Amino acid sequence: MRFRYCPECGTKLVPRVAGDDGEVPYCANCDKLWFDSFSDCVLVLVCNEQDEVALSSQWYLPDGMTSFTTGFMKPGETAEEAAAREVKEELGLDLQSVEYAGTYWFDYNSQLMHGFIGVAEKAPLVLSSEIQFARWVPAAEVPSAMLPDFPGNAAMTVFRQFIETRELPMPEIPRMSKEQLEMMLQSME
Repeated sequence: MRFRYCPECGTKLVPRVAGDDGEVPYCANCDKLWFDSFSDCVLVLVCNEQDEVALSSQWYLPDGMTSFTTGFMKPGETAEEAAAREVKEELGLDLQSVEYAGTYWFDYNSQLMHGFIGVAEKAPLVLSSEIQFARWVPAAEVPSAMLPDFPGNAAMTVFRQFIETRELPMPEIPRMSKEQLEMMLQSME
């Protein structure tokens, strides 16, 4: 998000050079620079000892499609803490371990996704009110239950990393066409 007015006093911001960052919105009244901001989120592939992956569906996904556990980070918590909290809140599972899988820019929502691979014991999934349905899925079947891959899809990048680290056979991962992606993004607005 790019600020146009000062969030503290409401004064219209003006561009001001901030070193090598170039022009940044500036409030002359507060003498403060307001750098662009964005949301930090977590994306957690949760697997169990049987190499199954917990997939869930929420309102924003197309009918029948699933994804990994996602959520926004809260001020004061680390990405690892957010990953464990979101998995507990959405699926009722306690992570035994959590491995960082990288950061990914999700341009469509201006979000920085912190990817993780979390391990939990296989147990019944206890769903939050945010989740429409969830289930454990064998790793080989995961790509067919999720959105086809597209540029910027952090979920499939984390999934590939999971397959490689577990030394499992890489299943075929369908690709989404540019037209399908545009239609999907329009339906999410």
